[in-house]
Amino acid sequence: MSGNKLRIGIIGLDTSHAPVFTALINDKNHPYHVPGGEVTVAFPGGSKDFHLSYSRIERFTEQIRSQFDVKIVDSPEEVAENCDAMLLESVDGRVHLEQFRRIAACRKPVFIDKPLVVSYADAKEIADLARQYDVPLMSCSALRYAEALTEALMEDEDSAVIGMDCYGPMAFQPTQPGLFWYGVHTVEMLYKTLGKGCKQVIAVSNEEHDFISGVWENGKIGTIRGNRKGNDQFGALLHRESRTQFIDVYKHPKPYYASLLEHIMQMFMTGTPDIDLEETLQIIRFMEAANESRESGQTVFL
Repeated sequence: MSGNKLRIGIIGLDTSHAPVFTALINDKNHPYHVPGGEVTVAFPGGSKDFHLSYSRIERFTEQIRSQFDVKIVDSPEEVAENCDAMLLESVDGRVHLEQFRRIAACRKPVFIDKPLVVSYADAKEIADLARQYDVPLMSCSALRYAEALTEALMEDEDSAVIGMDCYGPMAFQPTQPGLFWYGVHTVEMLYKTLGKGCKQVIAVSNEEHDFISGVWENGKIGTIRGNRKGNDQFGALLHRESRTQFIDVYKHPKPYYASLLEHIMQMFMTGTPDIDLEETLQIIRFMEAANESRESGQTVFL
């Protein structure tokens, strides 16, 4: 730690999230500056078989180096050795387990950007490593912390939430199976609202749309509509016993990346993640089950 500031390292410079987070942390004049740390070191990474990785890595690496004077190193291990906490930002969820294996023994707090991984088996191994080395670990989509959703969940506390319908773009990428690429955003909103305990999932799918329905152990039902045609906005309907609230995730001027980063920084400082790791594991299994149902057309039990 340098003075009272945490030295923060980034692993993976192949996503726009890397310069966005760096700006929020390092630029004191940013209107939504998140204090408490400084991004000081980064490893570019990159996946040669994923166009959205290899086509962007050079630009984002140069941006972080030149604009924020971040030291670029040759391995995740070098990042871990030269910082107090890490943002694992690699855009390719397939590489997260291997990269986490290389830094877990350093026992430093880690945020893994969405998706945590692209299979439940890999998610379970990451969780086991985090527990083995006592690593504070958190992973999620920024949509979980959209201010409109946070505010809506704080309203009408006397009126119980009975369900939720989420919608958003659900583009596919060949290297990131089904929901793991863009479906994770709406799934995170659903779990932020309904919590753990989904017991079954069924999906209806065609080339342009997906409709996924989950039933929770307490009887609540949550749905997701994923679009590959037309509307590319995120949003939701939050159903309470007394009324239904429209969640416009864009109405608040504060970007959800800043809201997410505030919770990440809190974990970096306290060692206590805001999200139960078991909930994150259930989110991964939900997406995996939805993918299975998309293929079979059958209900998948979790």
